[in-house]
Amino acid sequence: MELRQVRYFVAVAEELHFGRAAERLHIVQPTVSQQIQRLERELDLKLFDRTTRTVTLTAAGHVFLAHAHALLQAERSANEAMSAFRAEQEATLRIGTSTGLGLRLDAVLTALTERAPQLLVELVSTPQAARLQQVRDSELDAAFVRGAAPLPRTDGAEDSPGLELLPLWCDALVAALPAGHPLAAQPEVALSDLAGLPLRIAPRDANPLLVDTVIDACHASGFEPVMGPAFTTDQDTLAAIATGRPSWTVYYASQADIQPAPRISFRPFAAPAPAVRTYLAVRPDPPSRRLAALLDACNSLPFSVAALSAGCVTRSPAAT
Repeated sequence: MELRQVRYFVAVAEELHFGRAAERLHIVQPTVSQQIQRLERELDLKLFDRTTRTVTLTAAGHVFLAHAHALLQAERSANEAMSAFRAEQEATLRIGTSTGLGLRLDAVLTALTERAPQLLVELVSTPQAARLQQVRDSELDAAFVRGAAPLPRTDGAEDSPGLELLPLWCDALVAALPAGHPLAAQPEVALSDLAGLPLRIAPRDANPLLVDTVIDACHASGFEPVMGPAFTTDQDTLAAIATGRPSWTVYYASQADIQPAPRISFRPFAAPAPAVRTYLAVRPDPPSRRLAALLDACNSLPFSVAALSAGCVTRSPAAT
């Protein structure tokens, strides 16, 4: 049974005339007659009594008519539900996010709201390789990523088909120190001054981009950092730095600006300060209106694109 057969049946049942039903359906009468005959064969029941002058419903036709109306109503309901879902999808922007975006993410979302107040924004936080794959698979409209090509895939390969990286800004790193440490009283900290303090940072396999950036910056400043206990959570690591043996860690400046840590001082590094590029990963297709609004919002910010001249480190992106 096909829905078009049901529609034809309802038209004939309501018009009680094959010619008028055909006109109503904008098709030729033989097509209506053929489809009604096929429907009757499938049901193994006669739905209409036909004479040269009249068409009437049989008892089976009367019973089937109620179910036919229900079937067509179910079709309408399904189409309406899918239309509503499609409209919601078109009005929802799904963005993959990275830790440490801090106030920069807030600035992007504020600018986006000003440009497209009707948009619903859904933020998705997953490891970077998964984020990129979700953009490739159209599960995300875009994703913030750090580093540069090659781009990691969830299957372990390192390539970037189906993706484009749009440069956004540089993320400067800052030092997190005990508030009572003498270096915390300085307006900025030279990396070499931290040579004797243990560095608390994530294991390299958890965040190779950040770890390599910091280690390379230490080497450029002439020392091998003393590795302390690994960075675990913001709360535990910052509490340990504030109250235990003096040590230090690094934060993205945009994250440090909103990080609650009353016994911690965040201090910028003296030049050359370590920094990492941030990109927006998108598919290379023409952008949808909602994605175009996001791109416009990103480009409108005072710290976008032009800040790339600040000497950012360029590395393969890591799970951040």
